[in-house]
Amino acid sequence: MTAATDLLPPPPAFGAPVEQAPCPEVLQFLARRRSTPALTLQAPGPNAEEVAAMLRLAVRVPDHGKLAPWRFVLLPAEEKAAFAARLEALALARGETKAAAKLAKLKVPPFAVAVVARPRPHEIPEWEQILSAGAVATTLLFAAQAMGYGANWITDWYAYDAEARAILGLEPEERVAAFMLLGTPAEPPLERERPDSAALISTWRA
Repeated sequence: MTAATDLLPPPPAFGAPVEQAPCPEVLQFLARRRSTPALTLQAPGPNAEEVAAMLRLAVRVPDHGKLAPWRFVLLPAEEKAAFAARLEALALARGETKAAAKLAKLKVPPFAVAVVARPRPHEIPEWEQILSAGAVATTLLFAAQAMGYGANWITDWYAYDAEARAILGLEPEERVAAFMLLGTPAEPPLERERPDSAALISTWRA
């Protein structure tokens, strides 16, 4: 069986023409893309080579100013369990049992990647830098699913709590854009209700 990473072309050389061509397979993928519930993600998760490939694809996003205003924190199974245990201790020390219970989504999947937004002081507005971090998270989600893994993008309280962010190793100015939970789906996810795109469109007129 051909590994998903074997299907990736090498990165284009700097300054080389990058061919732009129709890709019906991508349209089919987007038309059926569906997040997998975190509690149904099981082993095996992606291996180191696959994660590296996902992240190589994830950084190919719009990035005004070429600032790379984002980074990644990898949470393999054992490290993720230790991270979740420290978050649970933090929540229980505060008497926040509901917050502790919400850690189940983080505990169950075999692998996670924290996408961290780190906006820089620059003429490029902070808002654009944060949007770029969101684009990185979205592309990571797509890359994982295109490789055959289930993926779920969550944040929850530990993405916003200052002490929890410190446990993750973030600087005060950094923010968690996503905890991307990865694994093998125990079952195909069911389609959910989608918004009617036609109802969200307006046309500007002079």
